[in-house]
Amino acid sequence: MIHTFEMFDKYIALDVNSGCVHELDKLSYDVLNFLDIKGLDPEDDEALFKTVGEFRREYSSEDIAEVIEDLAELKRNDMLWAEDDFVYNDELKKNAPVKAMCLHISHDCNLRCKYCFADEGKYHTDCRELMSAETGKRAMDYLVRNSGSRRNLEVDFFGGEPLMNFEAVKEIVSYARELEKKHDKVFRFTITTNGILLNDDKLDFINREMGNIVLSIDGRKEVNDRVRFRADGTGSYDSIVPAFQKTAESRGQDNYYVRGTFTRYNLDFSKDVLHLADLGFKQISVEPVVCGEETDYSLREQDLPRIFDEYENLVREYVARKKEGRGFNFFHFMIDLDEGPCIIKRVSGCGCGCEYIAVAPNGDVYPCHQFVGSEEYKMGSIYDEGELDRDLRNKFAACNIYSKPDCRDCFAKFFCSGGCVANACLINGSINKPHKLSCEMMRKRVECSLYAKAALAE
Repeated sequence: MIHTFEMFDKYIALDVNSGCVHELDKLSYDVLNFLDIKGLDPEDDEALFKTVGEFRREYSSEDIAEVIEDLAELKRNDMLWAEDDFVYNDELKKNAPVKAMCLHISHDCNLRCKYCFADEGKYHTDCRELMSAETGKRAMDYLVRNSGSRRNLEVDFFGGEPLMNFEAVKEIVSYARELEKKHDKVFRFTITTNGILLNDDKLDFINREMGNIVLSIDGRKEVNDRVRFRADGTGSYDSIVPAFQKTAESRGQDNYYVRGTFTRYNLDFSKDVLHLADLGFKQISVEPVVCGEETDYSLREQDLPRIFDEYENLVREYVARKKEGRGFNFFHFMIDLDEGPCIIKRVSGCGCGCEYIAVAPNGDVYPCHQFVGSEEYKMGSIYDEGELDRDLRNKFAACNIYSKPDCRDCFAKFFCSGGCVANACLINGSINKPHKLSCEMMRKRVECSLYAKAALAE
């Protein structure tokens, strides 16, 4: 499978199955598209004959012949028209050790964000609650016990707002450090925060103990404060920006992300990304909201042309700033073409429900943080002696790009790994039916990412 596209001054071809990316001139681009559409083999004489006939008014037969031979050589080296010969074995995930855990340290929040999937921290229940340090410690025991021979373990303190339960966070981290010594494990902690309660003491602890920190902010003041506000309705921007800037600098502008969400309120979201860059942040992620169309802030199919334009506006400025020496990293443009994830991860995604689980404040276990509170997807409890729900685990293990009809002919499938299963379930009621809008936006981001790679390689 080959995907070709034009962006600004670049002609680019992606060989989907090999992962090879080719920057082409106009002649090569036209010839490749012609051969691919017509199903012609560049190694056959028929290909030359028909291509010369198609383009004789635009290009010389000699130039066409040279291009076809170059394309044939790429094919012989499995760099074009490569076969997809990978066979996915879901037993690998069914029996995989648990390597990552999202710890819902707080089902409470001091913000009332309009688009919050976590129902302002309550996760669609009638109560707000904090995880006890004892439950957190039991979760660490559970992770170690189910991690098999895997040495490096990931734990994300999540909410709600984790800083509302920071004493428990500190106890749990201290306990995990003792487990490291006993079991020859290494914990890497992450914490996600809205920044309202972030102070010097908490930052010192986070910088000492946490491998990463995610800082929630949506961009410009008017955009952020429209959707990210306190219980009394006042905005959060003015108090969190100085705290976030200090955090980023204290970590040497690395091992953090400012993470935002764009909605229908700010379809000009490239301005929010650039605003964050202008504030001095070097690690930026701004994601599209995913929700049903019943809200006034939800993204819709008719918004896609505008969203695509914004991604192009963003990648143009992204490349320009990189070349000028004042660049920043944008999460969705950071494609690694040299190494990147292993093939199993490319095919099956994040590992939720198998290698990755989430733990609610009461110890209940779910496939990931977005499923917490959904009884249909409760897998068990860290307090249970038995294993997690085997049927649910097998269901998630079998979920991959080959099990999803919508993914089979998609050029971006090895970059998105079939998309977020929680979003698929939220919108379509099935983990095997990807969210269409997310797919469209992902395809555009992949094109922009490949363009950025080509432009920055000059």
